[in-house]
Amino acid sequence: MTRLLQNSNKDTVMSKLKELIQKYCPDGVEWSTIGDVCQKVFAGGTPTSSNSSYYGGNIPWLRSGEVNFNEITSTEKTITEEGYNSSSARWVESQSVLVAMTGATVARSAITLIELTANQSVCALTPKRDILNYRYLFYWISKSYIQMKGMAQGALTSLNLNLIKSLEIPIPPLPVQEEIVRVLDTFTELQAELQAELQKRIQQYNYYRDNLLSFEGREDVQWMRLGDIGDNLDRKRKPITAGKREPGQIPYYGASGIVDYVKDYIFDGDYLLVSEDGANLLTRTYPIAFSISGKNWVNNHAHVIEFKERATRKYMEYYLNSIDLSPWISAGAQPKLTQDSLNRLTIPVPSLSEQQKIVDILDRFHTITTDLSQGLPAEIEKRRQQYEFYRDKLLTFKRKEA
Repeated sequence: MTRLLQNSNKDTVMSKLKELIQKYCPDGVEWSTIGDVCQKVFAGGTPTSSNSSYYGGNIPWLRSGEVNFNEITSTEKTITEEGYNSSSARWVESQSVLVAMTGATVARSAITLIELTANQSVCALTPKRDILNYRYLFYWISKSYIQMKGMAQGALTSLNLNLIKSLEIPIPPLPVQEEIVRVLDTFTELQAELQAELQKRIQQYNYYRDNLLSFEGREDVQWMRLGDIGDNLDRKRKPITAGKREPGQIPYYGASGIVDYVKDYIFDGDYLLVSEDGANLLTRTYPIAFSISGKNWVNNHAHVIEFKERATRKYMEYYLNSIDLSPWISAGAQPKLTQDSLNRLTIPVPSLSEQQKIVDILDRFHTITTDLSQGLPAEIEKRRQQYEFYRDKLLTFKRKEA
């Protein structure tokens, strides 16, 4: 795998495929519809949800939300034999291709490596194996994602079986298909390896963060209110409605980051912003504390705190993002962390040198796990783009003239 990617210029990757095309189909390839090259094309069914005896059995049962350009080796839910018999669910063969027909994942595809059943929002494609490699079919369906999504119709933005059956696919000889699969599998495996490495580093980061920021029983650490550690500058904030903002180059910040760019600024320096309101205070989908530098404008959805030392600002950023703030957040339709609550937060404050040590370690992990320019996410994105480039090249064929 490494050798292929180290030498992954177009000529190297495409050379063997070109030889196979010249040998097996020099005049182009036949195109067929999905319906003609699959022995089975069908959707599943759902047992009555109110009958508990239909669920929790030993039959894997897939929902469309689980279809996401992945390999299926297990399902989130199972049904019983009674539930299977009561519904239109049907068994799907292993090594079939699945397509989500509705919902957030509409037109996304997957490969099942197990026998399973599925609901009515999942289309199962079992290829005629003497002419069509199932992984080749998956890669072609994945390549056609945008086209298929554009075919979705109705209020629920759904695909139907006839639309899927009518989709055309080139059918080169099996040796050609197998070479395409070999190359694309290599890229897919590398992305999976990088994702696994990223997950490992995230777990490692969480372990070190939790240990570095745990000060239980330490007498050399001073506990202070946040309002006594940094200066709260909320009084200087100025919200501007979207229609009144003058476009410019200055970042305009809200609760979770930059929401616009404006012509003027009200702050110039290094600050820590902390979300004041919004569901993210509880869900923590994004960091609720983040550092900013330079000229900027902040609206009234983020608290602005200034510290004397960079190490203290970064230490506070990591600490606030690591703790549960729910006891300090007011209840209601819109969660809110008031200025008073934020200022009263009690924070462990080690020596400045220890703060710097903690920041240095966590900065390194942060770069590896989140940096989009030089960390693992950047490498994953680079490999994803490489995979998509070669997928499109490998799956481009001259149509054989009748």
